[in-house]
Amino acid sequence: MRLANLDGRATIVANDGLVDVAGASNGAFSASIDKCLGQLDKLDAWYRSAQPSLTQNVAIEEFALDPRLGPVVNPRQIFAIGLNYRNHAAETGAEVPKQPMVFTKFPSSICGPNESLPIPGASTDYEAELVVIIGATLREVSVDDAIAGVAGYCVGQDYSEREWQYRGSPPQFSLAKSFKNFGPIGPWLTTAQEIPNPNELSIVTRVNGETMQDSNTSDMVFPVAELIAYLSSVCELRRGDLIFTGTPEGVGRARTPPLYLKPGDEIVTSIEHLGTIRNVAVAP
Repeated sequence: MRLANLDGRATIVANDGLVDVAGASNGAFSASIDKCLGQLDKLDAWYRSAQPSLTQNVAIEEFALDPRLGPVVNPRQIFAIGLNYRNHAAETGAEVPKQPMVFTKFPSSICGPNESLPIPGASTDYEAELVVIIGATLREVSVDDAIAGVAGYCVGQDYSEREWQYRGSPPQFSLAKSFKNFGPIGPWLTTAQEIPNPNELSIVTRVNGETMQDSNTSDMVFPVAELIAYLSSVCELRRGDLIFTGTPEGVGRARTPPLYLKPGDEIVTSIEHLGTIRNVAVAP
């Protein structure tokens, strides 16, 4: 099941149309996508059995670019993982981490999948990421049980202002990655049951039509289940929390010369089975 936030209302995205959850269920389910996260199994069962009437026909490819789409959740906690792809670690000259490198993005950076990207400096970089949406309260969960606590997955970008990130020692990750609209996610939440293996998905970034990142989540150093188990060994993960799982090789900073974003650039990010998001860089 694909669950989108359309004009602030939870909307099921079927292959041939859209279903307004609250309207089609006569209020049995909330219009709030955040509240729906706590009832995903019941919502999916209702949808499959009731087959509610579609509210409008739509081409999925066109709907993914709808400007009315908003963030799929309103997270309280956002975790992010550095150097979690082997080839990305290699391109930066860093050693492959022995344990997850964790930092945070602040919630005010989160935005919809098609929002514009204000460029705050001369070294704004792109980082395609698989984003995990937590669906249950998790603490000290095992690797074997971790995926059971996932609500779903979506496409994300961990935009980064590199001058801010590396202006001091040690580097400052969280602020450098939390400018306005530096965390677009979407275009919808694809439920975990639709993605049997999140660590076997192609992931691509194109800037102005040119492929910059082209990899697979199989290159992750720490797979999704290991990340969840590691984080939950310290923090209580809560429904709606996000995990940005790291970016593959091909980032702008690692190129010679570095390739940073400028106003007018179009950044298109796609993950297999999860969809595509599109951001256009603009002046701040």
